[in-house]
This record gives sequence, structure tokens and C-alpha cells, in this order.
Amino acid sequence: MKIVVLDAFAADQGQLSWEALGELGHVEVYPRTAPEDLLKRAEGAAALLTNKVVLDAAVIEALPELKYVGVVATGTNVVDLEACRARGIAVTNVPGYSTHSVAQLVFAYVLHFTHGVALHDARVKRGDWAWSEDFMFTTQPLLELAGRAITIVGMGAIGRAVRDIAHAFGMTVMAASVPGSSTPGRAPLEDALPGSDVVSLHCPLTPQTKHLVGSAFLNLMKPGAILINTGRGALVDEPALLAALAGGRLAGAGLDVLSVEPPPADHPLTDARAPWASRLVVTPHIGWGALESRRRLERVVADNLASFLDGGRLNRVV
Repeated sequence: MKIVVLDAFAADQGQLSWEALGELGHVEVYPRTAPEDLLKRAEGAAALLTNKVVLDAAVIEALPELKYVGVVATGTNVVDLEACRARGIAVTNVPGYSTHSVAQLVFAYVLHFTHGVALHDARVKRGDWAWSEDFMFTTQPLLELAGRAITIVGMGAIGRAVRDIAHAFGMTVMAASVPGSSTPGRAPLEDALPGSDVVSLHCPLTPQTKHLVGSAFLNLMKPGAILINTGRGALVDEPALLAALAGGRLAGAGLDVLSVEPPPADHPLTDARAPWASRLVVTPHIGWGALESRRRLERVVADNLASFLDGGRLNRVV
């Protein structure tokens, strides 16, 4: 069978191989695939593997030999699932591979805002310590996490890992309700947000959660709180976040995702000259990217396809 990996580079970074797929068929691996190259590369393929390349209904209709789509990620929004279902095309994803990596990044943001390690290091290397009248100095108030409160919006595998780390720091944890979800035991946002020092987003992007963090959400947050988004960019209404930062309502925001990726060069959230720049950290969607996570990802991608070929349903979403 012909197996095509459409956008391999984000996952392998030139460090990992896709050799396990070679045991399942003829494999063609492309670092990236532009829309105009998609149909030519996918022609005759029985299996397509995609991370961010969009497989919409028109693409699926144009590939009569396609039997399987493997999403090289957890989210499946890049694939038209209904079109696949209508054609009897199997779709799989890879849940849970990056749990520890993402949770670790959440607390990298938290510690950045509570201790300013990089800022202090920059000032030391600028010579400020050498000229200090005292044996120490600070660039900001230093805050302990013990006794502080964190609200987690979305208590899946990553949310639970964040909860466990928060408990280890001595924090109080509150699981907030997610719009569109009926999971019991979750606190309404209007009850959870006002008392929380940190709010971390880990819910899926759905029509109900798009722009969840808007003006109303931000106005409910405790003044001086920290907002963290390692989920999906569109969970946050970016103009509303900019207004909250400009108004000084948030002590900090840590974003690993934006609504458009890569962002335009003039995106206001990446402007280093903005008055709020010191209270905003933006990283280029790296939460999932630890080496160990990507090794798990590639292994499960191959396991999913092997299961399909054997008649199994490992990680099937369609």
C-alpha cells in the first residue's frame, strides 16, 4: 500500500525516522505540503498521515483509493470527518502523547511570572549585580505558589497533569465547567475565576468554546491573575485579551497558541515594543514538542495504522 506523510517536519524535526511505517507499505515522507501539491502527492495513496495539512471534503472526494487517514496529533479539526464517514474511510488520532510536555510548559509560564528567572539573568549579565549596593536585587515582586489558587478549564489528561503539579507546589485547584460539557463536579466559571491567581486552558476547541476567553471571562478574573493557553488559539478572543493587557488587568499571559499560526509579522501579541510586552510570553506552539513526546507520537502513528490493517480500531475516531 502507498502511505504518504504530508507534513513530517514538525513531528520529526530531522531527529526521528518513520521507519516503522516502512514495515507496513511503501512510504513517501514530505517535510511540508503546500495546498497546490496536495492532490499530486496524495494520488494513489491508501493511507494519508497529516498533522496540519487540511483534508476537506473536496480533497477526500478526489482520492478514490484513500482508505485511511492518520492524524499526527490529538485534534482532528484538519480532517472532514463526515466526508470520511460517508466514504467509509477510517480516521485515527494520537491522544495523550504530549501530556507531560504540555503540563511542564504551563508551569514554565507560571514560574516565569512568579520569579522572572530570565529577566534577572539578563540584568546580571548586563552588569546590574556587579554594581548593586546589596548582595541581591529583584526586578519584580517574587511570589510563592503555595497557598495560591489555580482554575483549570478542561480536566482531561493534560488538565489532570497540571492539577497534580499544582498540588505538588501547594496550590489550591479548582476544575471549572466547560461550555457544552455536562461533566459533573465542575465549578461554574463565575464562581471559579474571581478567586484564582492562575487560569489555565485545556479544553477542546468547539463552537461552544470558541472565544471562551472574551471580555466577560477576563472581567471575571481576579485582578493581577495569570492566564495561560496551551490549548487552541481560538479559545481566546485576542482583541479582548489585548484590551485586558493594555488596561493592566492581568499580571501576565502565557500563550503557546494563536488563532493564526504562524501569525502575521505585525500581530500585536508579538510586538516586543508594546507596553504590555513584559507581561506577555508567546511561544511558537512548542508544548507538544518535547523529544520524548514526539517519539511517542511517531510510535503510536505506526501502531494505529498497523491496527487498522489488522482489522483493529486503535484510536479510531471514525
